[in-house]
Amino acid sequence: MLTKEELPECPVATTVQLIGNKWKLLIIRNLIYKGKQRFRDFTESIPAISKKVLTDNLRALENDGLVEREIFAEVPPRVEYSLSPLGDSLKPILDAMLSWGTNYKNQL
Repeated sequence: MLTKEELPECPVATTVQLIGNKWKLLIIRNLIYKGKQRFRDFTESIPAISKKVLTDNLRALENDGLVEREIFAEVPPRVEYSLSPLGDSLKPILDAMLSWGTNYKNQL
């Protein structure tokens, strides 16, 4: 998790730093609107993302405290990703983006 000193002064810049790339936004979108996801679920719903990029972004979101990873002691091992309470607090932001994007597309 980043320290306060590592974050930008501007709160908007902080938000952009944490969720500002398209892959992180799509991962968070899946978790908000579809619930818990397995790695395969992400690769199926975000087909353009490579496994390496998905892994890197999931790790970054987990390190930043936005995503939680649960490992089940099964054979083969099962891993599920979900939003942490902090990550779940991003829902109003994604809802606003969904609304704005829908309105924009309707105006074209």
